[in-house]
Amino acid sequence: MKAYIYNGGGGPEVIELTERSIPKVGAGEVLIKVEAFGLNRADVQQRKGVYPPPAGASDIPGLEVSGTIVELGEGVIGWSAGTRVAALLAGGGYAQYVNVPAELLINIPENLSSTDAAALPEVAATVVSNLFIEGGLAEGQTLLIHGGAGGIGSMAIQLAKAAGARVFVTASSAEKLEYCAQLGADEGINYREEDFEQRVKELTDGAGVDLILDVIGAKYLESNIKALAVGGRVVVIGLQGGTKAELNLGMMLAKRARVIATTLRARPLDEKTQIIKQTVARVLPLVEADKLSINVSKTFEFSDLTSAHEYFDSGEHTGKIVVKV
Repeated sequence: MKAYIYNGGGGPEVIELTERSIPKVGAGEVLIKVEAFGLNRADVQQRKGVYPPPAGASDIPGLEVSGTIVELGEGVIGWSAGTRVAALLAGGGYAQYVNVPAELLINIPENLSSTDAAALPEVAATVVSNLFIEGGLAEGQTLLIHGGAGGIGSMAIQLAKAAGARVFVTASSAEKLEYCAQLGADEGINYREEDFEQRVKELTDGAGVDLILDVIGAKYLESNIKALAVGGRVVVIGLQGGTKAELNLGMMLAKRARVIATTLRARPLDEKTQIIKQTVARVLPLVEADKLSINVSKTFEFSDLTSAHEYFDSGEHTGKIVVKV
């Protein structure tokens, strides 16, 4: 089969097409013939050499796919060859075939295309695990999403609104903020023109927000803590703004605040299984009722993966980027 790997760390020029054997299906796994895969920031970070795959994972990048089951491993029940599925992966998605534990499959609703389905597993599981499982977001609470126009942000806005939360977002332009508003965001903050900490205080009459979903990391840590309400939580899922910052423990004590840092990719199978179960329960009813926009902003052909990465690096996109195999 054809697959892509990274030949070193750096820009899109390190992406290399190679030939690999079709994976052998182990016990409890299924083999998927891939129809499309999503491009995620984690893929880009791996390409740059700062986010290596976890031990035992494939060196082929790619964390989510859609396709058709073509083979079942020993002990797999409840699935059959020919079923259209999406899957959450630890790696291996940039290929024509991939094997995955059956627990990490999502049955694709009839009203969902393979392109949209490929954009669903990683982003939906990330949002569900961090907003609801880790962050404890509940009806009536207020959420601040940094990078609201990206794939994670687009999904987070919609799932938070479906759960009855009030949603603020940050983004880099008026156009991106308008995009967020169309998805349901209550307030938008242009971080290039406004101080988000100050704006949050204005929007909440000084109370602060209950939860912050943060992809920036160190650069925003102090301002995030200041923007929290009493009992507030910051969930850090990205480090675009660095890894080290000072933390004012006195302020955290006064606010009874929590900082939670998580990743999805390296979690053990039992944890991922529970996340997928909750993701299916929260997300698929919205998909089936046509109440969730997957927001695939652009698609690329398998032969043009380098261009897909270049487009991601440009920062111009909103929503998700998908590659068709």
